[in-house]
Order: sequence, then structure tokens, then C-alpha cells
Amino acid sequence: IGKVTGVKKISSTESTKDYISIMYAGGDVLYVPVENFGSLTKYVGAEKEPKLSKIGGKDFSKTLERVKASIKQMSFDLKELYDKRSKKIGYAFIKDQEMVDLFSSGFPHELTVDQQEAIIDIEKDMCSTKVMDRLICGDVGFGKTEVAFRAVFLAILNHKQVAFLAPTTLLTEQHYKTAIERFKDFGVNIAVLNRFKTKKEQEQIVKDIKLGKVDLVIGTHRLFSKDIDFKDLGLLVLDEEQRFGVEHKEKIKRLKENVDTLTLSATPIPRTLNISLTGIRDISIINTPPKERLPVQTYVIEESDAIIKDAIDREVGRGGQVFLLYNRVETIEVFANKIKELISHKVLVAHGQMKEETLENNIIAFSKKEADVLISTTIIENGDMPDVNTIIVIDADRLGLSTLYQLKGRVGRGNRLASAYFTFKENKVISETAYQRLMAIMEFVKMGSGFKIAMRDLEIRGAGTVLGREQHGHMEKVGYELYAKLLKESMEEKEEKKEVELDIRVSAFIPTSYIEKPAVRMDAYKKIAELTDENALREEFKEVFGKLPIEVDNLIHISAVKNMANLLGVKKVLIGIEETAIIFESLREINNLKLLKSVEESGSILSLAMEKEPKIVFKKIFSDNEKMLILVHDFLKGVI
Repeated sequence: IGKVTGVKKISSTESTKDYISIMYAGGDVLYVPVENFGSLTKYVGAEKEPKLSKIGGKDFSKTLERVKASIKQMSFDLKELYDKRSKKIGYAFIKDQEMVDLFSSGFPHELTVDQQEAIIDIEKDMCSTKVMDRLICGDVGFGKTEVAFRAVFLAILNHKQVAFLAPTTLLTEQHYKTAIERFKDFGVNIAVLNRFKTKKEQEQIVKDIKLGKVDLVIGTHRLFSKDIDFKDLGLLVLDEEQRFGVEHKEKIKRLKENVDTLTLSATPIPRTLNISLTGIRDISIINTPPKERLPVQTYVIEESDAIIKDAIDREVGRGGQVFLLYNRVETIEVFANKIKELISHKVLVAHGQMKEETLENNIIAFSKKEADVLISTTIIENGDMPDVNTIIVIDADRLGLSTLYQLKGRVGRGNRLASAYFTFKENKVISETAYQRLMAIMEFVKMGSGFKIAMRDLEIRGAGTVLGREQHGHMEKVGYELYAKLLKESMEEKEEKKEVELDIRVSAFIPTSYIEKPAVRMDAYKKIAELTDENALREEFKEVFGKLPIEVDNLIHISAVKNMANLLGVKKVLIGIEETAIIFESLREINNLKLLKSVEESGSILSLAMEKEPKIVFKKIFSDNEKMLILVHDFLKGVI
């Protein structure tokens, strides 16, 4: 573990290159050429800054071995779990295309491409004999519920029952309202089971579930109770599973044993880990916002009566409603009275410790537009109220990043420009962590930032919540990115390959005149290092930054050469004034028919040298190294 201190340009007689400067314990500095950027992983772990390693010290390598051993055991357990799951035979649903088309036509909006793909994925899973376990990741308001309803409809068409689980009472009420509207023409029997229901009502619903009279039941963790007994459960839908407690998760695990399961999440675990665990859970990503959605205007400001009054007056003045989030139950009424004195609009209060009946009445009254402002705790974190287009969060510095992001998603669900005000007390010195969270909320205003938010949250908060307890420590010791990389290799049973050594003496760097901002330049270096399609990357750079300077083009060529050399088991690529050669570890790697044939057909341009380390030597047909680099590049491309 070292600390990046910047990028340093170093020139030699044959070339000029950028090197990443990394400082280690004791002030030692290591310069890593930018073409080896791929061998570095960003340390994302605990809140506190990690201890720097000593160059040449054994501590980190010992830690790495322990982590690898732990990951090996974990990937073995995961594979065993996957193996068990793949052997289970689930119910193969039959798709009635005519009925599915009829239900689809009732959706008032045009599906996005991502929604369509997710629906196809789900139908494929459900109509096969495998037990579905699919995660739908999509930003707040990107249409995950409609995707889930398509699965619900398919299950009900096959005379199966569906359980739709949500973490809060309010959210179950909103899903229930949406479901009633969406399924109204299809004779679907829908029930909602939460604390708003009387004891007598709950008993009747439980009885109907057992008799199979209920097709779709929407509920909170009340659905885990011992008295719940489904006649024929075919599908389980989980909304924001990460918000359920540990004991509930255990019950969910038992419930989904042989039942097709669909999980919906707005702030998913980051992409890299998703890829690592792909074998365990299938994933569909909804990244495209609905056509009419606009990004929410976001403000991070000191709290003041003037700002609160102005924001409320402005929203109510255009016929909208306001969420005013105040997350302290003990003083919420005092705060509400202050607001009532400040404004002339109708105000209601909602929090989890209210009498159920009062809470329900207030929520329903607000959703019917009988009030302009709802002062509430985070119970409004999920759900859909299209007329609410302004949210004001009091003491935003005390809330977690994913909560802030979810709250921001409560507004701007329609085609109106919405506003979110994240406030903190006047003259308050906020902590570094809180500052980073608020800055992240400002930074990620674009639609579809859920992934980035999840990743940033991980950077700020540490990686503790991503995996089971026993893995936390290991992840913090080596950083999240390296951990995810090692896990992916272990899952795919790939042996760690030695990096190809490059000694390519051409000028290869990104000039500051081409990309000015250091952070953007670092991102560009990372993109080049992780190159998959060189032509696509060139086009992207041209579009964003303009015509490629020769140094950047060289850099892309070097990255492509490195990738191809890796595939062929090359030890070293050397391009210099005195010699241009591709060097192999042993004869085994060079014994490749296509490779040998290319050498043979090249005339006198290439020759084999069977020395201690066998190598392919290139005749110096060009005086400058740049042209020799292209020659090596084209040769490797022709061999692969």
C-alpha cells in the first residue's frame, strides 16, 4: 500500500514518458510507468487512512497470502452453493403471449431498452426449470416496479401465488396502490399485509393466503410470521433487500429455497463485485432514465428560515408539494410548530412512533393533496408521490450517503424540474466524512448515478457491509478493488499471470495541453490500461478531447501490445534503437504453429533466436521506434 503523489514526466535519450509517483513508508518513492497502470488497484477500505507498506518489506505479501487463502475458501463455498442451486429443479412457467401482450399494453409509458432487456432476462429464467435468483439494479424511479409486475403477472397466469416484500409500511402501501391500478382489468386478487391492518383484517388475509384466494400479497416483514402459509408460492419479489435486518435475511433465505426470486435495488453493491459473484446471482441493470425524467437540482447549504420558506412557497406556488425531512422523533412536533408559524400552507407530520391510524391518515391525506408539506422522518425514503417536487433535508450531515441519495430520488418522478435542499446547521463544523457525503451528492447529479454512489459510499464508509463478517477484515487489509479482483480470479479458477515486461522506448504520455485536469488525465490513463477495443477508445478520445497527439496514440498501441503479448505468454517486449524483440520464458510458449508460420512467411523481417530465452527478433526496417511499435503491434494482431 502506497500513496500516489502525482505524475512525473521522465525523459531518456530515446523517449519521454509519464510515471505515476508512489510514496511508501519511510519516504521511499516508486515510479510506475503509465503503461503499467493496470497493475495498480485503488485502495478502498476503512475510514481511516491505511498504514503505508515498506518497499521490499514482507508484511504486505504475507497479508496477501492470508487473504488469498481466505478467498479460496470463500469461492469454494460459493461454488458449492451455486452447484446446489443449479441442481434444484424449479417450476417452469408457461408464457401466454396473448395475455402478456394485453398486460404490457396497459403500461402508460414507453419501456426503456434496459427495462425490455430485464423483462426478457426474467422471462427466460422463469420459463426454464432453474430456480431464478435475479437482482434488478436500477436508479430511483427508473421503472424497476413495472419490470417486477411483468414477472408477477407471468406467475399469476400460471396460477401461482406471489409475495412482494418491502422494508417499510409506507412503501407497501404505495406498491399496493400501484398494483391495484396496474392489475385492475385482470381479476387479480391483491392483499396488503402491514401494521395499518387491524388484527381482524390480518387474520382474514392470512386465512385467504392459506386457501389460495390471494394471488399477490404485498407486505413488510409481517410476511415472515409463523402463521403465514402459502397454498402455492411461485415468486418472491424483494424490494431493497439490504434494508431488512439479519434475522429477516435468514428467513428470506429459507423462503427463497425453491422459489423464483427477484430482488430490486437502487443503490447496488458496486459493479466489480457484482461481476465476481455473477455465478451466484444473475443481474440485470437498468441504467437508462425514462424519457421525460429531468435531473434533480441539488443544493447543499446552511439551514435558514428564509431558505426553507422560499423553497416551500416556490413549490406550492406552482401546484406542487414538499417533503421536509426532520429525522428526530423527540423534537419533530416542536419543529413542525415552528414551520407552521413560518408558512401559511397546510402542514402534516409523519413518523414511525405515531399511532398507526394517525400515521396512515396523514400519509393518505398528503397523497390526496389535502396538505402541501409533509414533515417526516426517513420513513419517506422509498415510494412514489409524483406531485412532490421539492425535498428539504434538515441536518443532512447526519445521514448516510445511500439514504441521502434515496431521499433525493423521492422528487422529480414526473417531467417537472425538481429541487433537493440538503441543509446543515449554521456555523456548524461538519466532519470530514459528512463533508465527503454531501460533496458526493452534489457531484452525482446525473441520472443513473446509483452505481457511482454505491462505490463512493464504499470509499467513505469502508467495505464492511459488502460481504459477511468474516471477510471484512481481509477486504480492509488489501482494499476493495484488489479483493474483488482476487475473488474474480478465484471464482474463474484463473492462475495469476505474470505481467509482461515492457521496454518500449517511444514517447508515450498524455500532454497537459490535450487533457488539462489531473483527475481526468488519471481516468484516461486507467481507460488506456484497461483497454478492450483500441479503435473504440480512439474514437471516444477524439470525440471528447479532439485529435489524438502521437504520444497518446503510442500509449494506446503499447497497451494493445501488452494485452496481446499477455495472451501469447510473452515474457518481455523490447523496442529500442539497438534491438526490437519479443522474448519468451521458454520453448513451450514459442511452440505455436501460427506464430512460427508468421515468422517463416515474413521473409527476412523476422528471425528466431534460440538463446537461453527464445525470442523473435525484428529486423530494423524503420529508423524510428514509433514505426517499429506499429510493426510489432500488427504482427501480434495477425498471430492472435
